[in-house]
Amino acid sequence: MGYRVAVVGATGNVGHEMLKILAEREFPIDEIVALASRRSLGTEVSFGDKTLKCKDLEQFDFTGWDIALFAIGSEATKVYAPKAAATGCVVIDNSSLYRYDPDVPLVVPEVNAEAVDGYTKKNIIANPNCSTAQMVVALKPLHDRARIKRVVVSTYQSVSGTGKEGIDELWNQTKGVFVPGQEVAPSVYPKQIAFNVIPHIDVFLDDGSTKEEWKMVAETKKIMDPKIKVTATCVRVPVFVGHSEAINIEFEDFLAEDEARDILREAPGILVVDKREDGGYVTPIESVGEYATYISRIRQDSTIENGINLWCVSDNLRKGAALNAVQVAEVLGQRCLKKG
Repeated sequence: MGYRVAVVGATGNVGHEMLKILAEREFPIDEIVALASRRSLGTEVSFGDKTLKCKDLEQFDFTGWDIALFAIGSEATKVYAPKAAATGCVVIDNSSLYRYDPDVPLVVPEVNAEAVDGYTKKNIIANPNCSTAQMVVALKPLHDRARIKRVVVSTYQSVSGTGKEGIDELWNQTKGVFVPGQEVAPSVYPKQIAFNVIPHIDVFLDDGSTKEEWKMVAETKKIMDPKIKVTATCVRVPVFVGHSEAINIEFEDFLAEDEARDILREAPGILVVDKREDGGYVTPIESVGEYATYISRIRQDSTIENGINLWCVSDNLRKGAALNAVQVAEVLGQRCLKKG
């Protein structure tokens, strides 16, 4: 016996990954439906060795369905998530719409699985921002040991975080650099992304930070501990898939780098690749298609009393979005829902 599962936004990058991961992890499913906007009606998507034809989200009745994984923008989510939730279907939402709602749990299963229990207030569970998700997986086991006071993080975020449009712009601009007369002006990003980096993700706020940076602060506090101070600089880089982060952590208690390495090796969802030699670390291209959050370059920060530096890499379409949503569904099934 399994669940009746809807994947909303099945034709997008994250929706594709959700279907792929549900099949890979053999999530217990009795029936699955792929939903998208009307213009994608009938579009075929893969689910394991099966092919699904997309149905029209606008006309779909969620009554009798157990779980809906949402991978659409906030505006559409605002319309359809409450409708699905009102029928008794539990919504796991990948947009930013509900992340800061006090009545909606924001969950990374390796970090705060128990928060899933709060879904009953609105029948909705939120997925965090992709850059936050991989960071808190790395921070949580260290926080449990030595209590984190402050985090300084610089991100190197791939264009897939923007969606297909970002991937296309990088690809077309890269070709245009080498083919005279085929230069492509920026449209998705404010400046050229090919062979460049852009210290600007999402809109600017009054204090000079961007909303992406604010998200990392607010979400880390909600998921882990409101006492942790976080400051972030988020940068878009010319990488197709895979987010990287340079993280500096200040603890209340001393934590030796060797102990930190051992703690991370034993932590769920993490693989440590940390050799002090050429290539003894993980880069974003090596994370593509993988479940793990990779940690490298673990070392003491001698400029503060209790500091550690590390490098954190993950497939943002997986742990940062689709995988986390499926893991939330797994926890929901284990803790809260009855099968079929």
